[in-house]
Formats: sequence, structure tokens, C-alpha cells
Amino acid sequence: MRILFVHNNFPGQYVRIVRHLKKFKNIEMLSGSLATNKNPAIIDRIHYKNHREVSEKTHPAVRYTEGAVIRGQAVYSAFMNTQKKGWNPDIMLSHSGFGDGFFLKDLWPNAKYMPYLEWYFHSYGSDASFLDHGAPKKPNTELNIRMKNTAILHDLASMDWGQCPTEYQKSQYPTIFHDRISVLHDGVDTEYFSPDDSTTFSVGDLTFRKGDPLVTYIARGMEPYRGFPQFMEAVARLQEQRPDAHVIVIGEDRVAYGAKREDGKTYKEWSLENLTLDESRVHFLGRQPLQVLRDVLRVSAAHVYLTVPFVLSWSMMEAMSAGALIVGSDTDPVREIITDGENGLLVPFFEPDVLATRLAEILADPDRYTPLRERARALMLERYDMNDLTQQYLNLIERVASGKASGSDC
Repeated sequence: MRILFVHNNFPGQYVRIVRHLKKFKNIEMLSGSLATNKNPAIIDRIHYKNHREVSEKTHPAVRYTEGAVIRGQAVYSAFMNTQKKGWNPDIMLSHSGFGDGFFLKDLWPNAKYMPYLEWYFHSYGSDASFLDHGAPKKPNTELNIRMKNTAILHDLASMDWGQCPTEYQKSQYPTIFHDRISVLHDGVDTEYFSPDDSTTFSVGDLTFRKGDPLVTYIARGMEPYRGFPQFMEAVARLQEQRPDAHVIVIGEDRVAYGAKREDGKTYKEWSLENLTLDESRVHFLGRQPLQVLRDVLRVSAAHVYLTVPFVLSWSMMEAMSAGALIVGSDTDPVREIITDGENGLLVPFFEPDVLATRLAEILADPDRYTPLRERARALMLERYDMNDLTQQYLNLIERVASGKASGSDC
């Protein structure tokens, strides 16, 4: 079987399945990715590059679509020679939404196509309306959000089958496509992200151990989509209640999702300027490798994960696997995994006072929450272990490639 993977930042979400598939001699793989991608090429890779930028003269509502067409054209051009040489995939997998898979069916009309469906945009009812509490948007904003789905709709129309990582994310897609979308998470490396009470973690002259009053926060960027402003407000309140509490923040000082501040400042700058914080007890570590994430999670007394109704982060589930206690936002994507008081704790997204109080309660009696940590770890082993899910993934790939996928795969 021949499999083509296309992802602008390959391997991205495909890293676990590709490593699994490399064990099989009867599977031949090829990947495509942007020329700017600096990730290691774990399989043969063909690079593509946009031939131009989006025109400023293009209507604002379709600039994202034009960018997707330009990206898709770059992929098409990069693989034309491969197609002419007679290399034909049985199935093509591509991260949907950016245009990378736009024209794959034109190159290989007989190959099956299974995009990775991560998010479908709505003006109201999910991420775009959450932070402003559902207030009416400007007409142009509504147009821009709706038109961002154009590339995704092309993938939905041309796909033979789709894959989506969570039930909540699938629920955002038009129901007419649901009977051809499987919910299948990428999986968690539960062996690597495992509890170890002997772990220590040092920041400067400080060394943290399991049982220390340490709160952790991990996100790609420090932004409202992941509740960073609310988290920092809670930290300021927590420091008043617990003078011994320390906080570790891992992530870049940027906005990965959503809008930047209009004043040009980052949200980290805003928090340091406007909140009363003991900065000696708040440790910003920036972007870190997996080992650092794992060790921080192992010694964490409470790991805060806040998100608007949006894509669920790997980091929350890796934290659960590592034995951390999740204090998460009471929002749909988190509720799919966390049951309050059962395998974690849920707090209102917009109430930093409640978050601070809950954190203080945890730090005062961490042993009380040991059963929640254990049940969180058990859930990851039972339903989200990557070894089980990569085998399910392979089974799905084989069924789609052979045209045997059906409603039972949804």
C-alpha cells in the first residue's frame, strides 16, 4: 500500500501514525510539506513553496481562500513530476483547511482521500463568539469567518472519508458530512508521559518536587483563546493566599489563535504591567522540548488548562497521562474528557477568583486529589493510548483505501 501525507508542517498530527507505519515493509510512504518546514523528515519528503503572496486587491473575505488556492497549486506543481513518473498512492492524507490537499484528487483521481478535519468555523456558538459573549459581529467579520470554510468545504466534498480527533470538533462540521467522518484521536504516548514521583525540576536555584505548591500552565501562545489573561489574574489572587506558591508557564509570548491586542502589547506584557505579581514566583520558560514538559507535569500540584470552545490541545491529555491534576475550563472540548470531581476539576472560564480559590484548596491538601489524578491516567491508558489508537488508525486507513469504510467507522 502506498500512502501520501501532505501537511504544511509535516509530520504534525501524523507523527505517531507515520512512526507506526514505518514498521511495515508492505507500506510505502511519501510526504509533502512547505519548504520552510524545519521538522526532521522522518520519511521521504517533497517540498513545495507558494509562487506568490495573496494580493491586497483581493476581496478581504476571500483572501484566505486565495491563499489556500495558491498553497494547493504549489502542492500540485511539486508533485506533478512524481505523478508523471508513475508513483500513484492508494490513499492520500492531508491536514484540511489550508489548501494543501485542494488539488490532490486532480493529480490522482483514483486514489482515496482522507483529510484530517480539525476545525470548522462559525460566527456564533463556538470560539469566534465566546470571548465577546456572543455579541453581534460586524457584517464583514461574519463574511470573513464564513468564507474561511471554503477550502474545508472542498475537502469535505472531495473526501472519501474524514478523520476528526474529538466528538466536539466533529460536531462543528455540517451534519450532512457526519456519516463519513471518523472520530479518532492521534493518541497519547502514555509510556513517555507517565507519573514518576521521584522526578525533580529545577528553575535557576529552585528545585521542585512532587508535593511542592507548584501550579503549571502550558500553551502554544499566551493568548485569550487559551485563557491566559484569566490565568494570570488567578495567579495574582493565588499569590495573596499562598505566599509559597510558584507558577511555571511554558509557551511563547505570542498569539497563535485569535486576535492580537490593539495596543501592540503582548498578553504577557499586559499581565506584568497591570497585575500585582511577585515575578520571582512566576517562571516563564518559553518554548520547551517534550522532556521538560513531561518533568514539569510530573511535579505539578495543579495543571491549569483553559480554552474557549475550540480545538483541544494535546498538552491537556499529556498532562493527564503524566499524573497531573487538571483544573480545566468548563467548556465543551474539556468536558468531553474531564468530568468534574471524577478525573479533574472544572472552573468557569471567565471567573479567575474561582480558579484561584480552587488552586489554593488543592495546594492546601494535594493528597485529597490523588484519586482524580489516578483516574485521569487510567482514562488515557484505556481510551487514548497511542499504541491502541495507531492500530485503529491503520485499520481505518486500510478500510478507506480499499473502499470498505462504512457507517460503523464513524
